[in-house]
Amino acid sequence: MSFYPEASELLYHTHALTAVFSISEAFVMLPIYKEHMNWGFHKGTLLPDEGLLRGTGKLIRHIPVSEPGDYRNPEVAELIKAAIDLDIQDMEKPPKKIGQTISKIKRL
Repeated sequence: MSFYPEASELLYHTHALTAVFSISEAFVMLPIYKEHMNWGFHKGTLLPDEGLLRGTGKLIRHIPVSEPGDYRNPEVAELIKAAIDLDIQDMEKPPKKIGQTISKIKRL
């Protein structure tokens, strides 16, 4: 992730193909479904949002993505930076793995 190159990326597939980015905990995720995708924030309710985030969970919020302009803009960049800052603030100890891509997707 260009915003924080030291972040680790976890790839997995359940009901969606998902990439999760983390420093100490997951701070952002990108679930890709058959018909749509979201730009998700694990602590979205704690971020400074200007009306972009959707959802009703206790913490998680997302931005529905239908075209590149939905997430390639300064407002989303600021949300990502805020999510990174929040993850760093909440870090109790340094992560054991830095800047790795870990795939949990089974090969056929």
